[in-house]
Amino acid sequence: MTVRRSAGASPRPTAADAPSPRVFEEAPPSAAAAFYGENMRLTKFGHSCVRFDTDAGSLVMDPGVFSDPEALDGVDAVFITHQHPDHCNDPELRKLHEDRPEVRIYGPDALAEVLGGIPFTAVSAGDTVPVAGTEVAVVGERHAVIHPDIPVIANVGYIVDGIFHPGDALTVPDLPVRALLAPVAAPWLKFSEAVDFIRTVDAPAVYPIHDAILSKDGVAIVDRMLVNLIGDPFQRIPDNATVTA
Repeated sequence: MTVRRSAGASPRPTAADAPSPRVFEEAPPSAAAAFYGENMRLTKFGHSCVRFDTDAGSLVMDPGVFSDPEALDGVDAVFITHQHPDHCNDPELRKLHEDRPEVRIYGPDALAEVLGGIPFTAVSAGDTVPVAGTEVAVVGERHAVIHPDIPVIANVGYIVDGIFHPGDALTVPDLPVRALLAPVAAPWLKFSEAVDFIRTVDAPAVYPIHDAILSKDGVAIVDRMLVNLIGDPFQRIPDNATVTA
């Protein structure tokens, strides 16, 4: 399976500097069918963890320590945006690998620092990974700045069938986005930045993520403000609930 490179939000190297296409192992059989956007089902499993189910298979993004481990049940592939534990629950990923070693895990090179030998495939901006009957495009490179005293780590975002999960970054992709999974509460994020990011991406649908640090009242306040500032595109997916996108 060849990982193809496409346009992304990050600066691209010149033709002379561009790396050769990387060849990954062949995808599992469930990824063989073509998928054109029908019946894409999104389930939020807490915080930034979202599961994508198609008629051909399923994939999960960012199953972290604030997320329901059931997100990994029967999944074909796991995509991690970065190494922070609220996005990468390495004990659960280790258990997944022990139980189902055929499940592929994808993420930036820096995941090696926390996965402790769990096999994974490193991806970077421009890669395209066929999986679960659809394709996942990789965009972005760096985590948003938390504080100048804290080193900035790698962070990649993923676009699957036009649905964008940015991880912990405010990357604006060059690819079309029909639904944005928008971070709304984080140590690296001001609410005004979240609103500006949502407006800049300008997706027809906006689903909030990265919200486990909010109390019940905090969620209500954020949702009310986003409805006022964003309008109809905003829609909350309750934890463990599913929408068709």
